[in-house]
Formats: sequence, C-alpha cells, structure tokens
Amino acid sequence: MPSALIDAPATGHEPLVVGYEDKGSGPALVLVHGHPFDRTMWAPQLAAFSATHRVVTPDLRGYGTSSVVPGVTLLGDFATDLAALLDHLGIRRFVLGGLSMGGQIAMECYRLFPERIAGLVLADTFPAAETDEGRARRNAMADRLLAEGMRGYADEVRDRMVAPYNTAASETVHRMMLAAPPEGAAAALRGRAERPDYRALLTGVAVPALVVVGRDDAYTPVADAEAMHAALPDSTLRVIEGAAHMPNLERPEEFNAALRAYLERLN
Repeated sequence: MPSALIDAPATGHEPLVVGYEDKGSGPALVLVHGHPFDRTMWAPQLAAFSATHRVVTPDLRGYGTSSVVPGVTLLGDFATDLAALLDHLGIRRFVLGGLSMGGQIAMECYRLFPERIAGLVLADTFPAAETDEGRARRNAMADRLLAEGMRGYADEVRDRMVAPYNTAASETVHRMMLAAPPEGAAAALRGRAERPDYRALLTGVAVPALVVVGRDDAYTPVADAEAMHAALPDSTLRVIEGAAHMPNLERPEEFNAALRAYLERLN
C-alpha cells in the first residue's frame, strides 16, 4: 500500500507516515474515514468512483498504516496532515467528503483552506462543539482504550455503528475497530473533545454540499442532517433507508447513487 512522508510539526517528530489509496483519474475526490476506522471503510466508493474521478482515501494519523502519535490529536492536526498529503500528490483542488469524525475534519478543512475545496460531502456527522458532559465522556473513553484496548469498546458500539440487520457490514466494521491502535484512537478522542463549533461556518460555505445520513443512525440522527442541510446555502439531503451510522458500507449502492448524482451536478 502506498504511503507518504509529510512534515507534521504537531507530532513532535518528523516526518509523519501517511498511508493512502490513490486510484483513477479526473477530478479529485478525497474521502476521510471516521473513528475508529481506516481508509478501507471507503472500499465500495473507491471501486465505484475511480472510473470517473481520482479518488484518494487516506489513513488518518493514528489509524491504519499511518503513524501513531500519542497524546492529543486535534481536528486541525488531521486537516493539516490532509493538506500536506494532497500537496505531496499534486492535488490542489478537490471534492472533500467525510463520515462522522471525518465529516468534522472536512468542516475543519473548509475552515482552514476553503479555496481548495470544490465540494463538501458530510455523511452521518454534526457540526456542534462538544458539551461539557461529552468532553468528559470522550476523555474517559480515551483512558479506557489505553488501559483495556479496543475489544470492549468495539463490542459495545458495534450495533450502533452498523444496524444489526446489516450483518456483512457489521462484521467488516467490527474488524476495523479491533484493528485500530488504542493510542491513536485515544488521541483522536481527546482532540475531538476540544473541537470548535462549525454551525456558523456552514452558513457561509460557498460550494455545493451533499448531506447524507442513515435513517437508523443513533449517533447522528436524521434531525442533525436536516439542520445541516438547512444551514448550508446550497445543499442536497439524502437519507439512506436501511442503514445506521455507516451507510456507505451498509447500503453502498444507495450511498453511491446519492454521491454520483451530486458529483455529476458539480461536473
């Protein structure tokens, strides 16, 4: 699998190894995974869209084949890593999509370098800052992952990540969660607890957006997606039936149809 060495001063050591897939040609489509997953969660989209687009799916720092950096990884760290990787690949402007934490990273990217983003895909995510209760919960979970590893957490959240009736996707997601490095996942949790509020940012997004959500998503329910859709100046909302938090894996044909229609509109 390809990887790149990028400058990442926030790590305290250089360079940072970033694993990624880069397939196809044409307009660039960059897809950012959520927590605690890796780039393989986008396998159905990599296969479907590399015929028409240059699809890049990176492993975030702390996940997959990328460097594991303990401590705290802020969303801004993820965003600057992505910018450096895309510079390395010679990609200046791109459609950026992300699911869950990946969607929040996409919002942070738009905050930091909106001129590079041709379109924004926000899947099963939400823009609000963390509450005090949520901040304490994320930090406590980070402590637990470091003490116990990923097994207990993965077992507990499996049926919320993927609807239990989507058996094959559930098995795939469970394997990804078990494979996540606890130090990387904990650092992301601590950083995500400190994220800013992106609700005002969304009202000024100057590119077309696609908002996607699984009908049965308990983490980021349809109401959250509807609120983002209402805030964005130019957006399309697609609710995927028969899916929970991972509609791109649970119902890839339906998810891909929504993404394809959006990309055709952009092109």
